[in-house]
Amino acid sequence: MKLICAFLFVLLLSTIAGAADAVQSQRLPNGLDLAPAGDTYDVGNMPLSAILAPDGKLVLSMSGFREQGIQVVDPNSRTVTQTLLQTGAFLGITFSSDGKSLYASGANEDLIHVYTWKNGIAELRSKINLAGATSEKKSARCPAGIALSRDGNYLYVAENCSDTLALIDLRSGSVVDRKPAGHYPYAVVLAPNGRLYVSAWGGNTVSLFKTGSGKIMQSKTLTVVRHPSALLLNSAGSRLFVASGSADRIGIIDVRSFRLIRTIEDPPPNVKEGSTPNAFALSPDGSKLYVAEALNNAVAVFQLSDVSSGKSRGIHQDRLIGRIPVGWYPTALLQTKGRLFVINGKGRGTRANPGASQGLAYKLTPTEYTLGQLNGTITELPSTFDQEELRVYTERVSELNHWSSPVVNDVYPPFKHVMYIIKENRTYDQVFGDLPQGDGDSSLTFFPRMISPNHHSLVERFGLFDRFFVNAEVSLQGHPWSTSAYVTDFTEKTVQSVYSDRREGESDEDEVTDPANGYLWDLARRSNASLRIYGEKAMLSEDKKTYRSERKGASEYTSPTYPSYDLKIQDQVRVDAWLSEFRQFEKAAKMPALQIFHLPNDHTAGARAGWATPAAYMADNDLALGRIVEALSNSVFWKDTVVFVVEDDSQSGPDHVDSHRSVLLVISPYNKPGVLHRFVNTTDVIATMERILGMDSLSQFDRYGRPLHEVFSAQPDLTPYKAITPEQSLEEKNPESANAKQSLLLNLEKEDLSDDDLFNRILWKAMKGDHVPFPDQKHLSLLQIRQEE
Repeated sequence: MKLICAFLFVLLLSTIAGAADAVQSQRLPNGLDLAPAGDTYDVGNMPLSAILAPDGKLVLSMSGFREQGIQVVDPNSRTVTQTLLQTGAFLGITFSSDGKSLYASGANEDLIHVYTWKNGIAELRSKINLAGATSEKKSARCPAGIALSRDGNYLYVAENCSDTLALIDLRSGSVVDRKPAGHYPYAVVLAPNGRLYVSAWGGNTVSLFKTGSGKIMQSKTLTVVRHPSALLLNSAGSRLFVASGSADRIGIIDVRSFRLIRTIEDPPPNVKEGSTPNAFALSPDGSKLYVAEALNNAVAVFQLSDVSSGKSRGIHQDRLIGRIPVGWYPTALLQTKGRLFVINGKGRGTRANPGASQGLAYKLTPTEYTLGQLNGTITELPSTFDQEELRVYTERVSELNHWSSPVVNDVYPPFKHVMYIIKENRTYDQVFGDLPQGDGDSSLTFFPRMISPNHHSLVERFGLFDRFFVNAEVSLQGHPWSTSAYVTDFTEKTVQSVYSDRREGESDEDEVTDPANGYLWDLARRSNASLRIYGEKAMLSEDKKTYRSERKGASEYTSPTYPSYDLKIQDQVRVDAWLSEFRQFEKAAKMPALQIFHLPNDHTAGARAGWATPAAYMADNDLALGRIVEALSNSVFWKDTVVFVVEDDSQSGPDHVDSHRSVLLVISPYNKPGVLHRFVNTTDVIATMERILGMDSLSQFDRYGRPLHEVFSAQPDLTPYKAITPEQSLEEKNPESANAKQSLLLNLEKEDLSDDDLFNRILWKAMKGDHVPFPDQKHLSLLQIRQEE
């Protein structure tokens, strides 16, 4: 009966106003809706770049979790005519001037793949090794953007992982020169005058190089916009457009003087961050700039001024004249013969998941893993739009992104304090599938009441949310979404390679992943809200005894005694450290307005021998949560404090509704009991906290979120909560076993660096035994779930 009810719920599709005819849309986990204009057709796993072949075909570079390589697409039949898999692929793709050769970057394999192109078909001819000595580690270079010299003899390669620009002599197939090119060089553009431009994705510069005679001669470095990525040179070679995804800006360089002459702002309405411009195309006459806005799921159209276009038309200001809705996360644009092709990296979005992939089965059925579900699409649009068409499409984008939703002056109980607890990776069914009052599937429950009695007791008293969805696919996105309501294009474009072991993760302290508008702690500081951080974005200090923040802006607010992520440390130790500070808050009768916790041990260590069992880890996590609420509810702060508990992502388990459905607890004296069946996601929770504390928003996702004001009652119930000791032992250890040997393959040093397909299978065996079959596919798609607004 529950499956029937869930199925009926999922089939509730609403329509979006804003077009001449009603437009059917689909909900994404991040809360936005999809309803692309034009025609859309499917391609491969996470395409990031595209180029037009001499015969008019489209060639895409795929950089997905499931597979990487290139695809050839016939735009007339709208079909993929060829797929060439590479062990690694990223951004770089270009043709020789005679159209007979195709070059593609090999990413972590440090290769350039050279293909012969004939009659619309590519055939691998050779591979050029960038790494040189065999002793050089894998992923030492990570080729990104590439460009061919005017004479066709040399290839310029942005080496993303080594901060260098390489020069390959194509006749010998060897690297003949290499120069520094800024942090994480991304795009390479060669101008008609022989000048070469390279953007530094991890910095704020574009480098200018002189070329010729088989050498690279660095000339100048220009400070442009934060984290510059895509570059586009106009047809006259006079203007270079520079994308800043993390700052929603577009820089325009006068090529002749090598000066930044204009900066165009491109944020969503009324916020500072969230559009993520990351690719360009120009209209045929060069007067309009098309911008792929990855997180708006749109293409913005800018009317360029005379200064920006380099043309005299009597236009003095750059102006946004409209937006066109496309697929999820557009990553590339191609303008050709009256058509504008939009490459959407995440395409139609995620879908039903069979219950977490079976062991290493993603190699057999890779589309079942959450990152493997991100099939790209191509949206085909006309190259020009009349004023009325653009007005209609602009209204649709506004509706799909909820920018036109009225801002409600929410009324909340008299809260003065917010406690925000971030946990690791559980789905709703794994924890609450055994609760009959919610939409759960008990056959998928890993951690029933005997293991997680506090989770169960808390939702029964304070309310059960069975339509909570995380914004992220995996934790590299999950922690940024949970703490900044945003994820940079750097993270989105590298996470597939990191999770498929094709690329190493970035340094903990590398700021390339930081959003321009900062994190919750930066927002609290700007809002003059007192703050304390426990474990989130923290790391062990050099003294190996205390803890410090990975982020400069959070250092003074981070507890030095609360352990960061380390599965060898029980969550009880973390709560003890917090309680020591909490007792001081009680003595002073003063507590920080915002406390942010990382409570990570529900992550578990699989079946690794000698480590705690998954059940013991979860019981530890459960008791820790219960102890926090018990201490709070017995204090003077209980009457004016609300606690939010979320998972950073839900990649590590099965759920019968959707792979993004997860665990949310909202705890306060004012909470209403019962089940809430409304859509709510990570950034809705952040929006609620911000409203309560009177803070501004961080991005469009919390600014236009759906705060949870309706879950609170007018009168409080101040009855203290008593923590429940789980029946499950916290000290139970995994024995030696075949499952334990598989667990040795898991990387547990940091959050979610392990193979989660393998992890899920190990957890299933550890919790259910070897004789209980892994769950069949009976999942429903979040993309069809629409909130009744």
